[in-house]
Amino acid sequence: MLLDTASLYFRAYFGVPDSVRAPDGTPVNAVRGLLDFIARLVQDHHPDDLVACMDADWRPQWRVELIPTYKAHRVAEEAPGDAATAAEEIPDTLAPQVPVIEEVLDALGIARIGSAGYEADDVIGTLTGQADGPVDIVTGDRDLFQLVDDRRGIRVLYPLKGVGTLQITDEAWLRERYGVDGPGYADLALLRGDPSDGLPGVPGIGEKTAAKLLAAYGDLAGIRAAAGDPASKLTPSQRKRLTEAGPYLDVAPTVVRVAADVPVPDVEHTLPAAPADPERLAALAARWGLGGSLQRLLSTLQG
Repeated sequence: MLLDTASLYFRAYFGVPDSVRAPDGTPVNAVRGLLDFIARLVQDHHPDDLVACMDADWRPQWRVELIPTYKAHRVAEEAPGDAATAAEEIPDTLAPQVPVIEEVLDALGIARIGSAGYEADDVIGTLTGQADGPVDIVTGDRDLFQLVDDRRGIRVLYPLKGVGTLQITDEAWLRERYGVDGPGYADLALLRGDPSDGLPGVPGIGEKTAAKLLAAYGDLAGIRAAAGDPASKLTPSQRKRLTEAGPYLDVAPTVVRVAADVPVPDVEHTLPAAPADPERLAALAARWGLGGSLQRLLSTLQG
């Protein structure tokens, strides 16, 4: 099981009241909410291995160089313009909780992996490619639908309400909802665009049209070949839009498709039955008032 950790702690932050606080009054709603999420995921799905995948770089420079608008709207106003140093705009009371989350995961012995210059999505893509068995990816980010692969047992568990109600995303669901398979989802996404990631898409090509084009021509390469073929059945407006969007379509696949070859450390992924550092964990529990959330996770890990 691979966790898109930031996606989950953002959901925890907004789903758990900020009245959940440490003894000194500091909000710990994201910390406790994430611990409860992990406990529920382990209880319901019984993974043998679990990795908390992290954003070492939430807006990689190499993606921004290709599409400058990539996640630009999420940059904090006071942040420098350089994408390599720009800070993501996140709630003031969430930011201080992220280091606490990292410390608690480390004390528990739950593998936590990021890779310099890459997003958690890229870590997930790489670990999925390395896996020799089925993988469940837990994320609230539809971008990772591109990794779904029934043959290899790769699913995306997409939270609908907490993590107790999950959309089990497999190829049948993708075909019914979008008319594409996993790899086809990346082509669909870059054609229609995604305002939440600052991806412009091809003007005039929405989701339904993109799905129809992919059904007719197979993939992005097939669609672009059709745009250059006067005998193809593309409408004149579609041909014009796709041709004019050529510079964007040249670079968008590199930006939208998750990397599958990022350097990741060789760490133990096995889900721990007991904390790696009990004394440190006890100190963190007392300092941050982790209470029942931590105890529920420990009980689940032991059970």
